[in-house]
Amino acid sequence: MNRRNLLLAGIAATLFRGGSAAAQTYEVTHTDAEWQKLLSPAAYNVLRQQGTEPPFSSPLLNEHRTGTFNCAGCALPLFASKTKFDSGTGWPSFYAPLPNAVLSSSDNSLGMDRTEVHCRRCGGHLGHVFPDGPPPTGLRYCMNGVALSFTPAA
Repeated sequence: MNRRNLLLAGIAATLFRGGSAAAQTYEVTHTDAEWQKLLSPAAYNVLRQQGTEPPFSSPLLNEHRTGTFNCAGCALPLFASKTKFDSGTGWPSFYAPLPNAVLSSSDNSLGMDRTEVHCRRCGGHLGHVFPDGPPPTGLRYCMNGVALSFTPAA
C-alpha cells in the first residue's frame, strides 16, 4: 500500500468512527478560560482535558432514582436512569444513551484502542464505550460521574 492510499484509509476510518471530538463544530462553545470558570476543576479536567476521575469516587455511582443523567458542561440529557446498571468498574455505566445525545471517536491514548464518548452539544469528554455490557445492546457506556449531573423525574 502506498502512502497516499494509507492516508486515505486513515481518513476514511476516522470518518467512519465519527471523527475526532476536536474537529467537530458544537452548539455550545466557550473559550478555555470560560470553561475553567464554568466548571469545577475536576469537571474541567474530565470534560475539557479528557481526564478520568478516580473509580468509586462519584456520588452518581449510587444514584438509583428515576430521572435523567445530563452533561455537566451544557445540561444536555444523555442517559435515562432505566439504562443504568452496576458494572462493578467504579464508574456510572449505562447500556444505551438517549437518541442524538452522544458522539464517539477513536481514542488510542495510553497504548489502548478505545472508543471515546463525548457530548453531542458541547463536545465534552464523558468516558468510553466498551462491547461488554448487558442486553439489549451489549454495550457498556462507562462514564465519569463528574462529567454528568442528575435530574430526578418529577
